[in-house]
Amino acid sequence: MKTLRDVKVGGTAVVARLRGKGAVKRRIMDMGITKGTEIYVRKVAPLGDPVEVTVRNYELSVRKADCEMIEIV
Repeated sequence: MKTLRDVKVGGTAVVARLRGKGAVKRRIMDMGITKGTEIYVRKVAPLGDPVEVTVRNYELSVRKADCEMIEIV
């Protein structure tokens, strides 16, 4: 399954599932990233971490490790 980490800059994806457990999954959900949410990848830092995305009309920086927990369609 593809993850948010696989989306290129300028690409859009829809969240299919979150793989995290416990507090990590809850933190991702608290940021507004839930099943069915559309995510637009705005920028990637020069070394690849973090990734800046737009979720629910606001900008958010997400670590690579967290991006790999977000499965997309």
